[in-house]
Amino acid sequence: MTSVASGVARKKKVTPSAILIKLSMVLIIGVAVYWLGLNLTNDPRQFAQVTVNGLNNGLMYALIALGYTLVYGIIQLINFAHGDLFMLGAVFSFAVLTEFLGAVGPSATNYALLLLVLLLTMLFGAVVNVTIERLAYRRLRNAPALAPLITAVGMSFVLQWIGLKWIGSNPVNVNTVLPSTSFEIAGVVIAFKTVIIFGVTIPLLVFLAFIVNKTRRGRAMRATAQDKDASRLMGINVNQTISFTFAIAGAAAGAAGIMWAQTTGTVAYNLGFQLGLIAFTSAVLGGVGNLYGAVLGGIIIGLIQSYNDGLAIGPGQRWSQTMVFTILILLMVYRPGGLLGETAQEKV
Repeated sequence: MTSVASGVARKKKVTPSAILIKLSMVLIIGVAVYWLGLNLTNDPRQFAQVTVNGLNNGLMYALIALGYTLVYGIIQLINFAHGDLFMLGAVFSFAVLTEFLGAVGPSATNYALLLLVLLLTMLFGAVVNVTIERLAYRRLRNAPALAPLITAVGMSFVLQWIGLKWIGSNPVNVNTVLPSTSFEIAGVVIAFKTVIIFGVTIPLLVFLAFIVNKTRRGRAMRATAQDKDASRLMGINVNQTISFTFAIAGAAAGAAGIMWAQTTGTVAYNLGFQLGLIAFTSAVLGGVGNLYGAVLGGIIIGLIQSYNDGLAIGPGQRWSQTMVFTILILLMVYRPGGLLGETAQEKV
């Protein structure tokens, strides 16, 4: 989303440290490929099943990560409140769909209500996010970078407190309207809920990419990301553009919230902390500021967790978080900008 200043091309000098880094990277990739190949040959069906489960979790992370990367791409703010906005979206969808509308099981009517509540939850997320931007972040736009960052952490606690007062401190079970049935392909069980997550995430990514790359509003977003002052001189309403960005990021969080509630059957006031951290990690892994990078990072982390937890030959579930963040640290060493991101270069 952001542009990178390109300098004069220079021939890089090969140093022993550079050679060592390359060799270590090849070694790590080789070990990972060997480990995956060993599990694949040991039990191909289990490997395929674990892969499907990883894709399911990864797409959920990707939905949340889209909001992180959109906001960071425009104003370079890590919106730590985004994870808790996802939590509020899950709670809101549960309150409206289950408690208010009484939809508690699969039926044609409840599917229609689910679609309606999906739109309402996206609208709810957009309104809350725009309100947060207007009240908390806009006045700090020209402040030192630490001020909006701490404000974002504070907003995270505020939203978490709202969730606590809304549903209490204990997790709440949700009667989902999505079918719990599944189908089998070559011995691999695929739940219909996984198909539905694909059906929400992929079109949403395509729609967001279309907005950013093909529309007038998207061009204004890209211009604002590059230079706010120049954008104002060109007649772009910067405040309106940033508010629009927060709106679509909040809508993505709302969509992720209702998908989580309907696929896992539970909501909790502290849901946004861990999932928000993993989603932010996904955005960084793929290249923060890049929509496709957010989805790629989410899928990779979902697969890493699933392979670590579900394969017969592996560290096991207790090492899940350690594996994810170790791989993130290694990637930042070898590619600081992320898989699809670019490392900014400043002209001197």
